[in-house]
Amino acid sequence: QVQLVESGGGLVQAGGSLRLACAASQRTFSGYTMGWFRQAPGKEREFVSGISRNSGRTLYADSVKGRFTISRDNAKNTVYLQMNSLKPEDTAVYSCAATSRIWFIPTTPSDYDYWGQGTQVTVSS
Repeated sequence: QVQLVESGGGLVQAGGSLRLACAASQRTFSGYTMGWFRQAPGKEREFVSGISRNSGRTLYADSVKGRFTISRDNAKNTVYLQMNSLKPEDTAVYSCAATSRIWFIPTTPSDYDYWGQGTQVTVSS
């Protein structure tokens, strides 16, 4: 069982930045592919970004490419999402997730095994 706890959400003006963090409870954190998802009110959960176990591969949704950067520190059992040039349409609850699928970075929520509780990001215009 892996417990994930997100932090770093908040209210920011359009054009601003936030850095989300997701801390994992397990020392086996380095064995998981990690992903960030978001869900806006009335919308389905959508993939934002993912990172392989050793940070060798990353993947981004087209909507955030060039603005968001995912990274991880396996020594700290933590994955990060640096969000720059935020837009009002980035407003959502952001959740991190872990999967034992290591040969690719899944973009489907059902491919992930463990989830955090989420953190709210609100971008004002």
